[in-house]
Amino acid sequence: MLVKISALLIPMVAFYIVGYGCLQKVPVFTVFVKGAKEGLQVVGEILPTLIGLMIAIGLVRTSGVLEGFGLWLGSWLPESVFPKELVPLALVKMISSSAATGLLLDIYKQYGTDSRLGMLASVLMCCSETILYTMAVYFAAAKVKKTRYTLPGALFATFVGMLATMLIVK
Repeated sequence: MLVKISALLIPMVAFYIVGYGCLQKVPVFTVFVKGAKEGLQVVGEILPTLIGLMIAIGLVRTSGVLEGFGLWLGSWLPESVFPKELVPLALVKMISSSAATGLLLDIYKQYGTDSRLGMLASVLMCCSETILYTMAVYFAAAKVKKTRYTLPGALFATFVGMLATMLIVK
């Protein structure tokens, strides 16, 4: 029953919006076309930033520099605090969720989904955000020049999430 309700939910919302617009005597199609045009303009503004970010992520990941840096950084951390196998995942997650998903799948293949590392990686993926991607795309779209405390605040929240992950999955 829940599957049937969820399948009908989106069409019901769409009909409600169109019906409400018609009752309010709003030119629904004209407003829709105007919104779609504005949306395409935003995509056009964001696309160069997005392409540049994806190319940079691909280059860094393929070169092996990120994994090497992660293993080097992981060697400084005690294994009980933060496993060195998760350092590349934690670093990449701040940049790109899709690249981090690739690393997550590698961890699953090597250690298993039910292993401690697999569970840590899963929770780590859920408690962190793609900070640099989000800032680059949304700040570029909104033409924000001064980010103020966004990056330090987001990094702090991410590190608190990582610490919580280590405490929760013991």
